[in-house]
Amino acid sequence: GAYAAAWGASPVVLRCGVQEPAAFDEYSSCQITNGVAWFIPEEQITGEPVAVTMTTVGRSPVVEVRLPADRFPPANAMVDLAPAIKKSTRRTSTCG
Repeated sequence: GAYAAAWGASPVVLRCGVQEPAAFDEYSSCQITNGVAWFIPEEQITGEPVAVTMTTVGRSPVVEVRLPADRFPPANAMVDLAPAIKKSTRRTSTCG
């Protein structure tokens, strides 16, 4: 099963042990930040402050983070979470 944590007034929700997103395939783009690859569904990449669900790619277990719009841009959370993700998961493949 997945484990979860949430924090903040408009909460960031992190779930560990989820399935890789169905929308992610070999044609999907990913963003690598501080050594961790993330997938954000194409429709959520607007350049505007919208809620996003970003999921680690090529790591086990898979980690999903749901960010509220007021945490835009998601790159900030990617940087903040990278050390914990690298410490708590192992890289299984590369992205891109």
